[in-house]
Amino acid sequence: MKTKLACLLVPILALGATAFAKGPDFKDHLGIQMWSLRETTKESGPLKSLDLVKNYGLTEVETAGFGDLTAEQYAAELKARGLKAIGAHYGYDALKNDLDGAIKAAKTIGATYIICPWLPHEKSGFDDAQARKLAADFNAWGKIVSKAGLKLGVHPHGFEFVPSQSKPGETAFDVFASETDPKNVVFEMDVFWVFHAGQDPVKMLEKYGKRWALLHVKDIRKGAVTGLSTGGAPPTDNVPVGEGQIDWPNVLRTAQKVGVKHYLIEDETPAALQCIPKSLSYLRGLKL
Repeated sequence: MKTKLACLLVPILALGATAFAKGPDFKDHLGIQMWSLRETTKESGPLKSLDLVKNYGLTEVETAGFGDLTAEQYAAELKARGLKAIGAHYGYDALKNDLDGAIKAAKTIGATYIICPWLPHEKSGFDDAQARKLAADFNAWGKIVSKAGLKLGVHPHGFEFVPSQSKPGETAFDVFASETDPKNVVFEMDVFWVFHAGQDPVKMLEKYGKRWALLHVKDIRKGAVTGLSTGGAPPTDNVPVGEGQIDWPNVLRTAQKVGVKHYLIEDETPAALQCIPKSLSYLRGLKL
């Protein structure tokens, strides 16, 4: 009887393990958005910034330009340091004017994702009409990028989370999300900007699930004003990860659950070289 019961339980337990399987451990795919080291790149060049990344013990990077290097040179410098580019940021106009060039450069450095970090919008604010127009652009570009073997993504910056005029209870970002094809357009969550706009990062992760392929790990100062869909904040509102308002254990547990693949520190504090090591120490010591 015990043997029969055990046999019956095995497939049930196996099914449960599959149903509740988590995505990758965030510590295994913890990297950095190179914009974090923009001042070092400006003052000492991209090689110094890449040396810092290696010294931090990281292997994954997301690029924000190549400094004074070509894509080929940048790829060689990554390889020399044992680093891997998992994504590359390209502005909307760069994608509009030379999508093939962005694809070629991303392939050259070995990246999987091409991410647009800022959606153009009117000074009066982001609205449903703009969301739909941009969605059409990204759907068209996403097909081309997918055909090239890469993934096109969008990084919301906070101003997209204004109330929708056509969908009560939703935002303009929800309109954009509903109008884009999940097969060809993924999302990169910047936790700071989601929280700054008054949204709940955990609920946002749960709402769009595996469409969140990447996550910018960035904290907001305790006491900083939130609920602002402006897409802008003083640099001093940025603090080392773990020192601010965000419930990182809950955010990271949820991100793993929905299948986020890469976790990138983006430091926009006034003192990145002091703050990045603090963020890394907190994240590496965090137990979920």
